[in-house]
Amino acid sequence: MASALVLINVDAGGEDEVFENLKNMSEVTEVYVVYGVYDIVAKVEAESMEKLREFVTNNIRKLPKVRSTLTMIIMENKVMTKK
Repeated sequence: MASALVLINVDAGGEDEVFENLKNMSEVTEVYVVYGVYDIVAKVEAESMEKLREFVTNNIRKLPKVRSTLTMIIMENKVMTKK
């Protein structure tokens, strides 16, 4: 399984539309609207690195109102949570 965090810039005011599109994609396991340099952060999972690349290129990057993306491949699945 390949995983990545995809940082997404969208057109002004396009956050809700892109968020709604992303949350309905089975490869997207988490999605957040954020403040800062990027507008949305999505966690994406696919069967392989090739499928992950294809998904980001053919699905996320082609969504209306998406201006740019930065994909960060997750190398190890180490998760720390605080409660």
